[in-house]
Amino acid sequence: MFQRFAIGGLAALMLTSAAFSDTSKTVGSIEVLLQIDAIENPEAAAYWTSLADDLENALAARLMGQMADDGINLKIDLEEVSLSGGITEKFGFADTRLIGDVVMTHATDNTRFGAYELTVDINSAMPMLPPDVDVTTLPADSRVYYDAMVATFADGVVERLQ
Repeated sequence: MFQRFAIGGLAALMLTSAAFSDTSKTVGSIEVLLQIDAIENPEAAAYWTSLADDLENALAARLMGQMADDGINLKIDLEEVSLSGGITEKFGFADTRLIGDVVMTHATDNTRFGAYELTVDINSAMPMLPPDVDVTTLPADSRVYYDAMVATFADGVVERLQ
């Protein structure tokens, strides 16, 4: 009798825990902020023009099944974006990077608050590059690098929600 109760209680506890863990992964809103005029390098400013929208869309696509009215509010303030000068990527000294403060808030649940700084450089984005890309000939300001940087940053945010 006790064994049956213990197993039933354990199953109920596991289901309850699973339900709570699923709600902590929901996202209510995503906001990405970037002040293009604060980027000192004109080439980098032109390169990152649509970054806020592109990152917001990348996050929304990754979180499609996790959006809910009662979810975490994600606010990302991109503090620094820079574009390196080409050849440095080949040797692992890339300056191309995104740095942003990620803040998670919730209207009613204080356990769902958090904040951290996320830095993504081109070296960490290399796994996102298509396998047929030759990094020794691809310029740092190509769309392939841009997409890899956005994808890596979005994946870093989503990974921390899990």
